[in-house]
Amino acid sequence: MSTLVAGGAGYIGAHVVSLLRKRGEQVVIVDDFSTSTRDRVEGLDYVEMDLAGSNAEDRLTEIMTERKVDAVIHFAARKQVGESVEKPAWYYQQNVGGLANTLAAMERAGASTMIFSSSAAVYGMPDVASVPEDIQCRPINPYGETKLIGEWMMADCERAWGLAWAGLRYFNVAGAASPELGDPAILNLIPMVFDRLEHGKKPLIFGTDYPTADGTCVRDYIHVADLADAHLTALDALRGEQAPTSRVFNVGTGAGSSVREVVDMIGEVTGLDATPELAERRAGDPPKLIAEVTRIQRELGWRASRDLRDMVSSAWEAWRAAH
Repeated sequence: MSTLVAGGAGYIGAHVVSLLRKRGEQVVIVDDFSTSTRDRVEGLDYVEMDLAGSNAEDRLTEIMTERKVDAVIHFAARKQVGESVEKPAWYYQQNVGGLANTLAAMERAGASTMIFSSSAAVYGMPDVASVPEDIQCRPINPYGETKLIGEWMMADCERAWGLAWAGLRYFNVAGAASPELGDPAILNLIPMVFDRLEHGKKPLIFGTDYPTADGTCVRDYIHVADLADAHLTALDALRGEQAPTSRVFNVGTGAGSSVREVVDMIGEVTGLDATPELAERRAGDPPKLIAEVTRIQRELGWRASRDLRDMVSSAWEAWRAAH
C-alpha cells in the first residue's frame, strides 16, 4: 500500500513526504507546481496535475488504483486570504472542487483514509485567547470558508461510505527541518522580516497598543517539523485498531509569542539590527490567538517539541541557503 500526498512539493507537504520516505513508506506526489518547484520531487514518484481540472477525478482514480493507495494526505489548496477575498469563486473552484475530485476518486479506488490540511482560519476572530476545537466556527474570508467546507465534505463522506479522516487545524507555521525544505514564500512574519532586513529595511510591527504584555499581537507558532510529525501521528492513529473519537485537531504549541518577541528573536539569531519600525494597527488582527491543544495531546498523544528559537534559527539557515 502507499500514501498519496496532494501538494507534496509544497512547504509543509515536502516535510511530510520526507518523513514518510524516511520510515520506508511508498509515496506518490500530486502537485500542480503553482507555488512549488520540481527540484523538491526530483527522483520521486510524482504526477503533475491540477486537482480541480476537468479530468482530475478520473486521473486520480487511475493513480490511486495503480499505486495501491490506501491513504491521502491533502495539502493542495490556494491559501492567500487577500486573494481569496478578491477571487472567491476561483477559491471555491480550486479548494472545494479539488477536494471533491479527490474524495470521489478515493471512493472509486477504495482509498479510505484522509488527513486534511485545515486551518485556524475556520475560527475567524473568536473572542477567546485560547481557541478550542468545539467553539463555533465563523470564518471571515473565503479561504477559511473553503477549509471549513472541506471538513463538512469529509464528514459527509464518512457517513456515506466510511471515510476515516482527520482535519488538522494549523496555527502559524514556521521553520524548516533542513535548509532545502525552507518556506519559499514571503507571506508570513519570519520570512517577511528576513526579506526586509536583507534589503536594508526595518521590520514592520503593526500595532503596539493591543491588550497584551508588550502591546503587540500574540500568536501560536508551530515548527513545520512538529507539524509534519503531527500528520504522521494522525495517519497512524486512523490506520490503527482504535481510531480517535474526534475528527478535528488544533496543531500548535498552546503558548504564544508576540510580534515583538519574534522580531527580537530574529535579531538575536541573525546578529542583524532588527529594531522595528512601528506602524498603525491593521484591520482585522485579533490581539491574541493561541491554540487549545488538550485534544491532540489526549487523543493522539502528540505535543510540539520545538520552540521559537528553533523555528527562527532553522528558517534563517534555510533563507541563507536559498538567497
